Amino acid sequence: MRLGSGTFAACCVVIEVLGVALFLRGFFPAPVRSSSRTEHQAEPPAPEPSTGASSNWTKLPPPLFSKVVIMLIDALRDDFVFGSKGVKFMPYTTYLVEKGASHSFVAEAKPPTVTMPRIKALMTGSLPGFIDVVRNLNSPALLEDNVITQAKAAGKRMIFYGDETWVKLFPQHFVEYDGTTSFFVSDYTEVDDNVTRHLDKVLKRGDWDVLILHYLGLDHIGHISGPSSPLIGHKLSEMDNILMKIHTSLLSEERENLSPNLLVLCGDHGMSETGSHGASSMEEVNTPLILISSAFERKPGDIRHPKHVQQTDLAATLAIGLGLPIPENSVGSLLFPSIEGRPVREQLRFLHLNAVQLSKLLQENVPSYKKEPGFEQFKMAERLHGNWIRLYLEENTSEVLFNLGTKVRRQYLDALRTLSLSLSRQVAQYDIYSMLVGTVMVLENPAHPNSRWSELDVVILLGTMGHVLSLGASSFIEEEHQTWYFLVNTLCLALCHEIYRNCFLGDDCEPWRCSHGERGFVNTAPALQDGSIGHDELEPHRASKSPASLNTLRGWEKWMAMASPWVILTCCRLLRSLNQTGVQWAHRPDLGHWLTSSDHKAELSVLAALSLIMIFALVQRRCSLTSKVAMALGLLGVYCYRAAIGNVLFPWQRDSKDISKGLIEARFVHVFVLGILFTGTKDLLKSQVIAADFTIKTVGLWEIYSGLVLLAALLFRPHNLPVLVFSLLIQTIMTKFIWKPLRHDAAEITVMHYWFGQAFFYFQGNSNNIATVDISAGFVGLDTYVEVPAVFLTAFATFAGPVLWASHLVSFLSSETSSGSALSHACFCYALICSFPVSAYIILVTSLRYHLFIWSVFSPKLLYEGMHILITAAICVFFTAMDQANTKS
Repeated sequence: MRLGSGTFAACCVVIEVLGVALFLRGFFPAPVRSSSRTEHQAEPPAPEPSTGASSNWTKLPPPLFSKVVIMLIDALRDDFVFGSKGVKFMPYTTYLVEKGASHSFVAEAKPPTVTMPRIKALMTGSLPGFIDVVRNLNSPALLEDNVITQAKAAGKRMIFYGDETWVKLFPQHFVEYDGTTSFFVSDYTEVDDNVTRHLDKVLKRGDWDVLILHYLGLDHIGHISGPSSPLIGHKLSEMDNILMKIHTSLLSEERENLSPNLLVLCGDHGMSETGSHGASSMEEVNTPLILISSAFERKPGDIRHPKHVQQTDLAATLAIGLGLPIPENSVGSLLFPSIEGRPVREQLRFLHLNAVQLSKLLQENVPSYKKEPGFEQFKMAERLHGNWIRLYLEENTSEVLFNLGTKVRRQYLDALRTLSLSLSRQVAQYDIYSMLVGTVMVLENPAHPNSRWSELDVVILLGTMGHVLSLGASSFIEEEHQTWYFLVNTLCLALCHEIYRNCFLGDDCEPWRCSHGERGFVNTAPALQDGSIGHDELEPHRASKSPASLNTLRGWEKWMAMASPWVILTCCRLLRSLNQTGVQWAHRPDLGHWLTSSDHKAELSVLAALSLIMIFALVQRRCSLTSKVAMALGLLGVYCYRAAIGNVLFPWQRDSKDISKGLIEARFVHVFVLGILFTGTKDLLKSQVIAADFTIKTVGLWEIYSGLVLLAALLFRPHNLPVLVFSLLIQTIMTKFIWKPLRHDAAEITVMHYWFGQAFFYFQGNSNNIATVDISAGFVGLDTYVEVPAVFLTAFATFAGPVLWASHLVSFLSSETSSGSALSHACFCYALICSFPVSAYIILVTSLRYHLFIWSVFSPKLLYEGMHILITAAICVFFTAMDQANTKS
């Protein structure tokens, strides 16, 4: 059986994909859970502790509040309420925080800071697994014990309006609901109006106990235009007016029923300085949590500064407030200010119930729980509590009872704090078997050494090894863009050295280059036969290399070849100034922030127009006439789309007041993208079916590449269009003045494409931080959330750099030869260069699985690597298809 190396590489990558999937299954387990109850079967509450006397308080305390309203504003940062924006745009909320009957907190959300895991944390009090960042796309029903399920079991009537994630997590729990799509980020008006339209009717009714409102508009504005957008202020003012309406209605009802209600204002997560979220920056994890109730008496001059708490503390607080059992898996502690106005006995009873629940969870997840400081503190508090009950039942009203009560309360609070911290730090059990099997599958990628190395090969080898080693440090992962910027700069200097040596010393300095002088790309690489692979197939293919010579270039072309590395270096330096990324310097101003500010819309418009013209000039040269027309109209449509949504201006516009969703313009571009892709695919099929001229196939591949470029131009934000221009420019320069004149082999060209693809991933403004994923790109041209196209467009916009460079690699190699050897060789090299870092990173992550930053730094990178290996598999399949097509022809 004769197996081509391209096919072999594709098979290896498929096996690696399966290995990565199995490894992820073992690496992302469920967090600590209680096994004491199944299907939420109610347990009797722990009795009140007593010493020498029996207590008659064995039931749950009654509810503290008649009604509870939870107003959750998606992506509400703490400084939006407690900072200058709150003072300016939320005056009523600011009044309640500073002078009203309320308690304010800054609640810390744990990563991943996306909606579904945060809702789970708020309602269960537990820490969701990191893999929930993937499940966030399609939330399954929540089976874990939670406040909503407990409230339904207790006969509470609940109403919900807002993000449909709640309806998916808690199906058949609400007596009335109206869900809105959370992923259609282009809409920030109707998505909130559909929630508010129910308020007037519901607030007048008395047939409910819990009302939950989840507003998405603020989050969508952040995704579209960032936290500095003027739309943020308008949305905050809208939310402030809604809060005032709800609070006024609750106060009016309290005057009739004489029982306090509770209004909770909170956010599920914040937003980064770019408007996204998902990672662990301060702006993303710090959210406001405000408890508003007439039960919280406040004396004049009582200044209450927001205290820092955990987001998981809300579940226990809501359970106590509604007279429900605390969710069994909750690691949060009761927010004591919410009960400090109650009698001492009730305070101690609430604290004891919380401490018993946390101690049970500790016992079930920590074998040596008796040695835990929190457990010892709890037992001490319980003993003191028993003594206090004995004195209380003896009707002792002396100062001794008061002092002992104060001591017991302090002891409980210390125990709760320690228990909660200990449980929060507990690392779930990894599935080591799945991790090991997955690692073995990933590592099944053979390589054989080759003794023939040039300086360029040494740079490639050392760069690859250095990058892999850097993945063992969290700081290098956070700032991985610096690694790739350094590598491409070093590559340019190595190419400069090779060009100058070739110009001034000629080919005699490397005698081995003169062998097989005329074969170049046409050389057929050794095939895999009988399950073995040829020795030369795995390393740079020196035996097939043509003499490197710049003598074919004349006049200005030779000078351009000598200047080309410096031009590329200049382009890379300009791109570094466009988007600050990573962690350490992400907050620093960059050209992108300057361009996207409202004061520089004219400059952005000119830059976008020039970029689109340059894109057309660089792409159209090898397209058919039909594709040229489609490309021109498509790029014009891109500008019209950005003008329609208010990003750029037409020359006759003075402002962008008439903002729309740009659906017609975006769909106009999508039609041309599909048309160009169809034309390219038709040419490819034509070249195979009727054995047409080889030129038709190369034109078809270039048109497919051009269609992807047009799609990227549509999805990229206007200030990022120069990234696309420089990508095309560098590809053009390297094709004409480096790869062809120097006749680099397929392996070297493949590695160069891979390195530049990785660099352009970061030039776009991406990082190993989930927050830098621009999900607004997934809804360009969509008027509602459709999962498959939204996920595809988001993934393509994120990985456009690597995908476009890989597509250019296929087009370039196919245009240089009609034989499949170059593509076959490139396929194997691409699979190897992609899989090596993934394999090494899996080993590193396994050894660092108890690292402090395993969830905030290493895990997001692991998800990116998993996505990258999927894209690699798709690219290798495309390589293999082209390889087989060449073989047949």
